[in-house]
This record gives sequence, structure tokens and C-alpha cells, in this order.
Amino acid sequence: MSRIARRSFLILIAGMAGLTASAAFAIAAAETPPTERRVALSGYDPVSYFTPGRPEKGNDAFWFAFDDAIYHFKNAEHRAIFMADPEHYAPQYAGFCAAGLSKGYKEEPDPEAWAIVNGKLYVVALKERIAQFKENPDSFIDKANANWPRLRNAPIKNGPR
Repeated sequence: MSRIARRSFLILIAGMAGLTASAAFAIAAAETPPTERRVALSGYDPVSYFTPGRPEKGNDAFWFAFDDAIYHFKNAEHRAIFMADPEHYAPQYAGFCAAGLSKGYKEEPDPEAWAIVNGKLYVVALKERIAQFKENPDSFIDKANANWPRLRNAPIKNGPR
């Protein structure tokens, strides 16, 4: 095969690979999150709690299903970071309130009421609980860990806290 023919062949293969990747990306980007699954953290990006270190709203164009929930991300980079290590970035207890679980019930958290303890993300229902949670996180975490297996599939508590 001549040098020019070989170069043309390689360019053709590279072009076809690029088109295939572009088509796959377009198809994946067009997908929307399943509506029957719970959106954890009210759509906040779990990676943003670690980088840049504050909760930021995600975009449902960048989503990923993990731990019986859908997570939204602010961009494709954060989704890729999460997908590479979801156990690190996902909030504990599938994103339910750690304080509520420690008291024996499951409720949705306020995604802006959070703490990172020992490299793990915890969210609670009320911002007022964060100071108490941070004072003695092991007490909350130990109780929530003990209750989580029983409460994992329990109904979510609604109404006043």
C-alpha cells in the first residue's frame, strides 16, 4: 500500500470513529432521566459538595442513576468524576436525611444542609441541625447506620419535622 493510500485510509478510519462517537454522544445527551425514579439531593450536583466545596444545582441533561436514585450534575465533567467513583461522591443513605435516619424515620433533606465527615457526604433536613451534627457526627452516623437497613425501603416521611 502506498504511503498516500495508507494515510488516506487512516484518515478515513479516524473520521468514521469520530462520527460514531459523535452519534453516540448525541443519543446519550438526548436521553432524559427516568421519571419514575427519585431525584436525589433535589437535583443538586453531588460532586460540587467536594469540588468546588459548596452545593450547586445540577442539570438534568447530565444525569446518572445510582443507589436507587437519579443524580444531576452541572456538567459532563462532574458526571464523569461521579461515574468513576460513585461510592465516594454519592451522599450517604441514598441522599436521605442522616438526622432523620438516626431518629428512626426517612425524610428528604435540604440539599444546602450538609457536612462532609471522614470523606463522606451527609445531608440533613434542616440547616439548624448541621451545627449539632458537626459537634458529634459519630452519634448521628452510628444511629443512622444501625437504622438504614430497616429504613432503606420504608416510605418517606412527609409533613412537619
